[in-house]
Amino acid sequence: MITRRLILAGAAALAFASSASAEDWKAKYPELTFAVVPAENASGVTERWTPFVEYLSKQLGVKVTLRIANDYAAVIEGQRAGNIHIASYGSASFARARLTGVKTDAFANDINADGSTGYYSVFFVKASSPYKKVDDLKGKNLGLVDPNSTSGNNVPRFELDKMGIADADSYFSKVVFTGSHENAMLALSQGTVDVAANQWTSDDDSTLAQMLTKGMLKNADGSAMKKDDFRIIHKSAPIINGPYAYNSDLPEDAKAAIAKAFFEAPTKDKAAFDRLSDGQKKGFHPATTKDWDGTIELIKFVDALRKKKAS
Repeated sequence: MITRRLILAGAAALAFASSASAEDWKAKYPELTFAVVPAENASGVTERWTPFVEYLSKQLGVKVTLRIANDYAAVIEGQRAGNIHIASYGSASFARARLTGVKTDAFANDINADGSTGYYSVFFVKASSPYKKVDDLKGKNLGLVDPNSTSGNNVPRFELDKMGIADADSYFSKVVFTGSHENAMLALSQGTVDVAANQWTSDDDSTLAQMLTKGMLKNADGSAMKKDDFRIIHKSAPIINGPYAYNSDLPEDAKAAIAKAFFEAPTKDKAAFDRLSDGQKKGFHPATTKDWDGTIELIKFVDALRKKKAS
């Protein structure tokens, strides 16, 4: 006969087993490393991400350490080696990681202020320049971000190919990898390049908007530049926001705890969450690796372009 005492005993045993399982993964992983690629200078990244990492530590019950990677490749190789447990990827760098056998699984991406989960790759020029379209820029200097950047390299090359420009390196006088989204905009503002590829979600949500808010872009006379000092001459089709991904080999309980902490962040620590995007994001959207299948196909296409050029 099943008695109330037996039911209570079973429930207690289940709760104990669940608690023990949670403690098991924490014993194996007393510290987790969370890596991000800087779109801004290192000090800005630290200030932006530290409150959120502290929130994760509190929610997970283990120390979470922030690692500011030098570039996307460092994140890819860090996850390959198992030294990075959670990573903030761009769509293209995540696709590259998956294509090269990194055991990483997407679990979330950002929700924009309007509820969408995508952004764009755009070509910026200075508004004072005569350039109104990409055709006007033959023989000029192009500023890109990083070889593994979605909006700062792979999508721009795909867009150029659609315009009939299969070889950007011969079309432009010089193609420069600036190292970050901020550096690309700095190069444009300073005249080092004539056009810069960058990420853009809206007029209020972009690398440019963040830099203008911080007064980072200056005219030759030292005065602060404004949004009207720049012009977008080309915008790509929507790109899915890059994923947050954890190591595939992490225990399932750890994965569930990490995802839960992310999804609850906007309500449990709104200040830390809002700091990530200056209040321009609504939350984290549940995602799976399959959501980036289209990006993986894009990277295969870009790789084929490179091979064709090299042959």
